[in-house]
Amino acid sequence: MSGHNKWSQIKHKKGITDKKRGQIFSKLSKAITIAAKNEPNAQFNIKLKSAIEKAKENQIPQDNIERAIKKASEVGENLEELLMEAYGPEGSAILIEAITDSRNRTVSEVKKILKDYDAKWADPGSVLWAFEKFNNEWRAKFPQKISEDGMKKLEILIEALDGHDDVENIITNVDL
Repeated sequence: MSGHNKWSQIKHKKGITDKKRGQIFSKLSKAITIAAKNEPNAQFNIKLKSAIEKAKENQIPQDNIERAIKKASEVGENLEELLMEAYGPEGSAILIEAITDSRNRTVSEVKKILKDYDAKWADPGSVLWAFEKFNNEWRAKFPQKISEDGMKKLEILIEALDGHDDVENIITNVDL
């Protein structure tokens, strides 16, 4: 009977890794779909090429990549990109990039997460000034240091936001 519990342990670990992998697949597929909206040919679309490379790095099957590109040309699918701004612990600036099919739902859910973790929703432009776009990636113009307690709170907040299905990327001006 010593091996009796082994499968349940494997099943538990496998379930966790499969869930994380599924979330990554979903997020990267949405990114490919958004990027392919304007130009479905990766040779002429740098954003699409980058999204496909990132998908391949995460071992997403070619079928899934092709399906995401095809989905972009379908009329019924209305995914849109959102850039949300927030203030975290000790006034840290946070940018939240999301891809969603329902702007209102995503904004509402992100606002709830922010409220639950003592962060504040920011009006458009009130945080964005602290960041610049470099090689299609956001980075802080003026990196900020916060206390160890603030850092722990920020890490927990980032983890909660990252757990949301529509959130693609979280950028902060804090030196992590």
